[in-house]
Amino acid sequence: MASLTTARRIVVKIGSALLVEDGKLRAKWLKTLAEDVADMRGRGVDVVLVSSGSIALGRAALALEAGVLPLEQSQAAAAVGQIRLARAYEEALEPHTITTAQVLVTLEDSANRRRYLNSRATLEQLLSLGVVPIVNENDTVATDEIRYGDNDRLAAQIAVTIGADVLVLLSDVDGFYSANPKEEASAKRYDVIDVITPEIEAMAGDAGTGLSKGGMKTKIMAARTATAGGAAMAIALGAPDNPLKRIENGEPCTWFTPETDPQVARKRWIAAMKSKGELILDAGAVGALERGKSLLPAGVTSVRGTFGRGDPVDIVGPDGAQLGHGLTRYTADEARAIKGQRSDKIEAILGYPGRAALVHRDDMAI
Repeated sequence: MASLTTARRIVVKIGSALLVEDGKLRAKWLKTLAEDVADMRGRGVDVVLVSSGSIALGRAALALEAGVLPLEQSQAAAAVGQIRLARAYEEALEPHTITTAQVLVTLEDSANRRRYLNSRATLEQLLSLGVVPIVNENDTVATDEIRYGDNDRLAAQIAVTIGADVLVLLSDVDGFYSANPKEEASAKRYDVIDVITPEIEAMAGDAGTGLSKGGMKTKIMAARTATAGGAAMAIALGAPDNPLKRIENGEPCTWFTPETDPQVARKRWIAAMKSKGELILDAGAVGALERGKSLLPAGVTSVRGTFGRGDPVDIVGPDGAQLGHGLTRYTADEARAIKGQRSDKIEAILGYPGRAALVHRDDMAI
């Protein structure tokens, strides 16, 4: 069964109601969460926190009335609260010598392939440097048309984007129940859900807290995304101190099992895309790919088609045999300009710094 103790990369979603109470930060609780994160980082685990709370903190600072805010006030509250939220995490993790980074995203950043790849590359670089990214929806600029709308689904998308083993949704209940346990004493908690059936979906309600937008239905939607992308997902009680350590110690929660591992899921996703062009390789590049290397411009002899950054392309050997698919980090015109050249020549050719790989190994299905 999935476990936090064996995970190498996890995403943790923290809701507004856990982090903010009566307009004030739950600083003591956040300190214990930071202890849990530091313990995981000490074991070499990559950790990403997807945190709500900016609007809740901002509306208190601006003395805005309770209830649903107009869009302009919501965005203003987010702008004021976001800086407070980032500072709170920085101050909580700094005593553990952990560097934090603020990453603000919208739905467009995952819907658009180029922006998706840029977001993924940024998060991967931060994690490689030992940083704990604090991710939130960019409520300052997001409108309904470009919103996730809740951080449950945002957290699931982040988990898939970075190939996380585990996604943890810290909630106000200790798992998924057959009915609302606050209303029905006979409600049953599920310890493990292997398949999200129509019956499971029917059990999910819409009720959320006054500060959070997500209900159990959004958590089921998040579970679909996460498990299809190869991540196990847990719904666990978040309010007590040291919530992640409690899960590690066997505190009751609900685990959703992944359909496959993250890398396999990503390769399938890439392989299913319709190609917009071709990269023709020399024999040396083919050998490098077979050894698990990225595709560098030096190994490309010809570029066909019209494509943009992040678009899928066919990867073809010198004999014309298709080797696989990949997401290119350059446009077709850029690829033609740098084909056959060493990576250290890219800036001189294009006039600006570029990425060393034309197609990174994590973005290929060979």
